[in-house]
Amino acid sequence: MADRDENGRDRELDERVVNIDRVSNVVKGGRRFSFRALTVVGDRNGRVGVGVGKAREVPDAIRKGFDRARSNMISVSLSEERTLPHELTAEYGAAKVFMKPASPGTGVIAGGGARAVLEAAGVEDVLSKSLGSDNIVNVVRATFKGLTEMMDLESRAKARGKSVEDLRPPWKVAD
Repeated sequence: MADRDENGRDRELDERVVNIDRVSNVVKGGRRFSFRALTVVGDRNGRVGVGVGKAREVPDAIRKGFDRARSNMISVSLSEERTLPHELTAEYGAAKVFMKPASPGTGVIAGGGARAVLEAAGVEDVLSKSLGSDNIVNVVRATFKGLTEMMDLESRAKARGKSVEDLRPPWKVAD
């Protein structure tokens, strides 16, 4: 069982609030306002989760978001250099996110939503570009969807009918 703090949260998890929005519901007497919190949880070692929480108060929305993110965590296959094993493009709604492995020392080159997901997953070197919609919720979900579709290098090579050496990044082939 994981070590827990006074709020009941896992200590080793990296918890981030990516975005908080005020949303409204139109009812007979006018508008009813509530808050939507987009959160990301990860252990920086290959596990990451995304959650959206909605409530009338901000702290409740954040707590719900973290709970949902923790409940739908996935494992990501990372290469030994702490980068992605292969490049891919993932879509969610109108948002499209392109992610490509980068050589050691590059860092996380990504926009706000994609950066939060990739760093929480433990990716240290990656090139990323958000295409299409700039809706932060859809960009985060597209990044998360891309990480769920990520294969290890051996599986990817077998699926494409190539050898593992053909798919290695250029900086790794030179070694």
